Amino acid sequence: MARERVLVVEDEEDIAELIEYNLLKDGCGVTVVSSGEEALRVARRERPNLVLLDLMLPGIDGLEVCRKLKGGPSTRDIPVVMVTAKGEESDVVAGLEMGADDYIVKPFSPKVLVARVHAVFRRNPGALPGGTEAVLAGGMEILPGRREVRVRGKSVALTFTEFNILLLLSRRPGWVFTRSQISDAVRGERYHVTERSVDVHIRGLRRKLGPGAEFLETVRGVGYRFKG
Repeated sequence: MARERVLVVEDEEDIAELIEYNLLKDGCGVTVVSSGEEALRVARRERPNLVLLDLMLPGIDGLEVCRKLKGGPSTRDIPVVMVTAKGEESDVVAGLEMGADDYIVKPFSPKVLVARVHAVFRRNPGALPGGTEAVLAGGMEILPGRREVRVRGKSVALTFTEFNILLLLSRRPGWVFTRSQISDAVRGERYHVTERSVDVHIRGLRRKLGPGAEFLETVRGVGYRFKG
């Protein structure tokens, strides 16, 4: 793997050291911070390739850090992987709704952590069927090479995972994808995503796409498809 840069936001020193050791061993560049405020400063300055974000932080908590990262023009495209000790679905859903791309629950295996980091780095337009060819649907343009979506000429800001789900569905119009197929395609087969997580991303897409949301159809009891 190329030397991607990971920002680790973790206030428990032993866990931070464990994560840093395993990522460095895997060839990543690593910066470790222990507070939400510092995480925002470093992310804006260094533009890392990924943020591993603990939810339970002193001062600004992880959910607020995620919201600010995804709301900032210079940081909104940085993938965020939440690290939580709670393991509660409500926390995971709240993070996903704020724009987080993945999550991992403590305690975790270092091998699993590294595998999920790899899965995030593997997500790119060229890895999905169709390469970098643009998709046009009515007044919507999906531009894989630029990771940009335009609806009626206006650019729409999507999270990393939202964009990949939209790209996956749009490249096979009329084809019905199950929630399991969607999670496997955009996250990797080794990463478990609940059906509700996929639903959260779809809701986010529909809200952001506005009139373009009409192309995302729910097939009750099965999954989703892009209207052909």
